[in-house]
Amino acid sequence: MGLLVLLRPLAGGFSLAYAPAAPDPALVSPGGWEALEGLSRALAAALPRRVLFIRWDLPWEVSREEQDRRPRGPVFFRAPVDIQPPSTVMLDLSGEEEAILGGMKKRGRANIRVSEKRGVEIRRGGPEDITLWYRLYQETARRDRIAIHGEEYYRRLLSLPAAPGGPEIRLYLARVEGCDVGGIITSFTRRRGVYLYGASSSSFRSAMPAYGLQWQAIKDARRWGCAGYDLYGIPPAPDPEHPMAGLYLFKTGFGGRILHRPGSYDYPLRPGLYRLDRLAEALRGWYFKKFKKRR
Repeated sequence: MGLLVLLRPLAGGFSLAYAPAAPDPALVSPGGWEALEGLSRALAAALPRRVLFIRWDLPWEVSREEQDRRPRGPVFFRAPVDIQPPSTVMLDLSGEEEAILGGMKKRGRANIRVSEKRGVEIRRGGPEDITLWYRLYQETARRDRIAIHGEEYYRRLLSLPAAPGGPEIRLYLARVEGCDVGGIITSFTRRRGVYLYGASSSSFRSAMPAYGLQWQAIKDARRWGCAGYDLYGIPPAPDPEHPMAGLYLFKTGFGGRILHRPGSYDYPLRPGLYRLDRLAEALRGWYFKKFKKRR
């Protein structure tokens, strides 16, 4: 079984080795920190010399209480900033559409009906629509104070050829009364559909186009053969003071199961330099995720 490891550049010509959604439970059982340490040592021997640390994005499911705990010992360190969101909402797509609707919260079903009554039109887009979608995404970024990639990043993502067994990347766009008001990018595999990116205009929000977009993607994911649909990222708890409290209400409105993971953990290879990078990353995380959002 293979292990995907990405090298990401850091200051001074150093880098980190990032293992997304890894290790697979077939390699290391959930909670197997000692086995993870052995895998880390084996991986370190194969990495370039200027790698400061290995960052594991652990896929193990844990309770909300366990999510806040730290592993014992000086081997692994909770990353200052998670790369992937540790908490998410997962929908089961094994039932019929009516059963999926029935599993949603009342506000979720009601807002889907509003989008239908208001005539929200949903269509599939392609790479040629990225400029349109990106304008909406820039508006979203300004409104919600989030950092985004350049336009070409998303164009390349949508232009990736579908490999056998690989994900199918889709763009959905929403229009109301002839105006483009939103769009989402999703990924479909047999295992699950994933909501990756969402963009919306400040206009026609009462027509609930975001609910229409998600409902279309959920239906398509089920027909495509996805076992589940991952709404990909919520705050860990329904805290009204959290900067993304609205996102929690939106995504949990579709029902499903809230799933918690440990988050990102680091295995330092150069402890001294790692501590310096850790401090710098913590400061960046505080600025972008707390100060900038609350300003």
